[in-house]
Amino acid sequence: MKRAFLARLNQWIVFAIFTVVTTAIVLAFVILINYLRKEEIKRIDLLTSAIKFQQDVAAPDPEVQDLLFMITTSNTTIPVIILDRDQRPMFHRNIKPEIEKDAEALTQLALNMGRNYPPIELKFPDDNNQFVYYDNSRLLNNLRYSPYLLGLFIFSYLIFSYWFLRTVKKTDEGFLWAGLAKETAHQIGTPLSSMIGWIEIMRMENPQSQEAAEIEKDVNRLRTISERFSKIGSVPELNDLNLSETVEQNFEYLKKRISTKIVFSLSLPEHEILIAHNRILMSWVLENIVKNAVDAMKGEGKLDVTLYEKGKNILIDFKDTGCGLSSRQIASVFKPGYSTKKRGWGLGLSLAKRVVNEYHRGDIRVAQSEPGSGSTFRVILKRK
Repeated sequence: MKRAFLARLNQWIVFAIFTVVTTAIVLAFVILINYLRKEEIKRIDLLTSAIKFQQDVAAPDPEVQDLLFMITTSNTTIPVIILDRDQRPMFHRNIKPEIEKDAEALTQLALNMGRNYPPIELKFPDDNNQFVYYDNSRLLNNLRYSPYLLGLFIFSYLIFSYWFLRTVKKTDEGFLWAGLAKETAHQIGTPLSSMIGWIEIMRMENPQSQEAAEIEKDVNRLRTISERFSKIGSVPELNDLNLSETVEQNFEYLKKRISTKIVFSLSLPEHEILIAHNRILMSWVLENIVKNAVDAMKGEGKLDVTLYEKGKNILIDFKDTGCGLSSRQIASVFKPGYSTKKRGWGLGLSLAKRVVNEYHRGDIRVAQSEPGSGSTFRVILKRK
């Protein structure tokens, strides 16, 4: 528990550090963009002042004239258009070649610029005022969207990381369960061989021994269980078999070995229901659902099993008179490790769901349940 807590704490620390660093990067971009915007506005103000000075002074000193020319031509990035009071272009710089040759296009572009930044008015004594329109440089426009692109990239990275870690975790868990299941099957196989030998000895002493016959049934059942575990992690062979036979065989076996206080009821269609399934694995599913229902009824109640067809689906309903499930329990009942019992690992229903989902392309769900009114578990198999 302590190691798990420390591992989770480390994950949160890494996530917190990543969040802080990401936020700092985004803020740095925002600050940089604001700084560049202010600097460009300053350059426009300087350019405007230089143009006005040139208009006010008829013949400035050569050095001043050179300085004004340098200021005017130093702007190589910020688009600028100057219109007179009649909205005729007087000056432009850093405008696309296809636009600068068209006076109407220049005027329209200037008015569009005015929607982003108010034009700067140049006042002259003759009242022939001019208006300086400008916009962001291409660099600033590109940087303006950088925080959003960075945020989108980081969000996508987080989603991918989450998906990748969950996939790796599920893969590791799958290999772990497969290995554990196969080892369990191997371990069961050794005493099974010995038990089969003892049954033969008992029959040699008493060929009509009823005890030997009953033990043989249980040994066969153990052999079936061993085969179930050995198939976990492997692709099972699915055959078109009569599902009614599969259900009935398991029903009869479990009925004799479960509390006599449970009233069993089995309803099967009169005709065969042929569907591709693995009889060994499907018997595991049925057994787990039945035992779960018996536990929910605390060994006393009624269990109705119904096999029927609905459209292209074949359904098996298990209706019990147990304690029922709350909505929260329904959401967790198929999760590995979840159990309402003090004993047990909570793996039966999760493994049953995995067998139906992954191997038979079907589903198991809680069709109906209310606390105190029992539950109905439903197995859904689809015809091809």
